[in-house]
Amino acid sequence: MIDPLESRAAREIDRLMTLHPRGHDLSLDRITALLERLGNPHQKLPPVIHVAGTNGKGSASAFCRALYEAEGLAVHVHTSPHLVNWHERFRLGSRGGAGRLVSDDHLTDALCRVADANDGAAITVFEILTAVTFVLFSEHPADAVVMEVGLGGRFDATNVITHPAVSLIMPISMDHQAYLGDRVELIAAEKAGIIKPGCPVVIAQQNEEAARHVLEATAQRLGAPAVVYGQDFSAHEEAGRLVYQDEFGLMDLPLPRLEGRHQHANAAAAIRAVKMAGLALTHQAVERAMQDVSWPGRMQRLASGRLGLLAPAGSEILIDGGHNPGAGQATAETLADLEERFSRPLFMIAGMLSTKDPVGYFEAFAGMVRHVFTVPIADSDAGIDPLVLADDAAEAGLSAEPVDGIAEALRRLDANWQGLEPAPRILISGSLYLVGEALMANGTVPD
Repeated sequence: MIDPLESRAAREIDRLMTLHPRGHDLSLDRITALLERLGNPHQKLPPVIHVAGTNGKGSASAFCRALYEAEGLAVHVHTSPHLVNWHERFRLGSRGGAGRLVSDDHLTDALCRVADANDGAAITVFEILTAVTFVLFSEHPADAVVMEVGLGGRFDATNVITHPAVSLIMPISMDHQAYLGDRVELIAAEKAGIIKPGCPVVIAQQNEEAARHVLEATAQRLGAPAVVYGQDFSAHEEAGRLVYQDEFGLMDLPLPRLEGRHQHANAAAAIRAVKMAGLALTHQAVERAMQDVSWPGRMQRLASGRLGLLAPAGSEILIDGGHNPGAGQATAETLADLEERFSRPLFMIAGMLSTKDPVGYFEAFAGMVRHVFTVPIADSDAGIDPLVLADDAAEAGLSAEPVDGIAEALRRLDANWQGLEPAPRILISGSLYLVGEALMANGTVPD
């Protein structure tokens, strides 16, 4: 496990953050110029699955990774943001086994080389980190790359990839309106920016019909062969199994290890994308992938660790990084399914960033959550004040109160717990920053 306090890479990134502006550069000019000075490492990669969308990008990337690794292949994976350590963004593949997070030495070396090549020019840290991704992935052999978009698609720094093996676009809903637009059609148009002329595209389940229309129209205009969830491929649960179907036939599979009905569609999108990228998946490998897939911070149970000692005895603690109304709806549906199987009173510990829609997020949980403890986001200066967030939860119809942090919320719940009903289910959610804080406090950092 990498200690963030002892990481040379983390110190180098902190240094770069003092030199370069936060935020996003809505063009590809700076990253393109930097990559050219580095010898264009983005043009020296194995086949790339490029993943965009509002929700489900990380889960789809995890499924893609599991599928390649189940076939014994090496796959590099880029995701963002991280939960605890910067290293989580860079997973290097290894044939015959699971990939591993980049070592601190390798990451530090790549950071320094990229910073030297940039030579103080104006750039964002995300652009630097994207260049670092391409350097690392081009220098380590692999069979495939899964590249998750950071924000949007059209002007995201990862979109210098001109010939992806497949573009995979996950569900689109309202988020990042300040950058991407205030209508779902505008957001979809930005995400559709990763679709390239003549390159295959997989359109995952879309709850917004307007978004699907934009994606299909873009693919048609660019001559990009497209397959669409619900038309060309699908998945559903039957008798406790996952049934996947596409034009090549059916697969009867175990339910995915990741919790939630929405993960069935995410798994289907990943299976179709990996197949469309050229891998002839075996049934046995897909079965293994469904059982082995892992994605920290998304409906993850904290079965052990320090936080459980603060909660009422027997509590079930879940963490989930969903932070927009669409993610809230998916999480609420998953909790409803859990309630059907084992009833527990549900409590929430929530923290959110000021760029999000807290009322829209909380509305998904109306009638389900007994009480919300709102907390600050310790690692961000953009967190919503817990007092304000409690008012937002109340506006959505939830009982809520502000507290100082996760530990205080658990202690308060424990002190007032009467033990006259099943031990509570506690959801820590609303922000990936808060989930990272919970994992650190619990002593279960992703590896």
